[in-house]
Amino acid sequence: MAKVFYTEHDIEDMVKRGERSLVVTNDVVLTDLAYEMARRLGVQLVQPTDTPPAAPIRPYINKTASPAAVQTPAAIPATPVAAPAAGARVAAIKARVKAAVLAQLGSSAVDEATLDRIIERVAADLGLK
Repeated sequence: MAKVFYTEHDIEDMVKRGERSLVVTNDVVLTDLAYEMARRLGVQLVQPTDTPPAAPIRPYINKTASPAAVQTPAAIPATPVAAPAAGARVAAIKARVKAAVLAQLGSSAVDEATLDRIIERVAADLGLK
């Protein structure tokens, strides 16, 4: 079966006709603007997940690895820390991530300022402050 594509104009036309829901299947594709327009106009999108079309699916964020599966890189020794303050704990995590990246890629292949910005952005996305 051919895929059906919806644009923001199609969503506006649906609302003008009085249609307030759209069943989204594997054969239905909404553009990013159509998705936003549907949300703005209150069109109910009936689909298995509430994920915008351009949103990356990152299941690894919610999965927790078993302790046996987690490996500490040889270049970064795991040092036990006795309950540091939250800020110090986050700073230690950021430092370990930076050290791991530098150990893997080498300091000559990495712009440290860019690496610091990336680490800060990821930490913020994960709710680490």
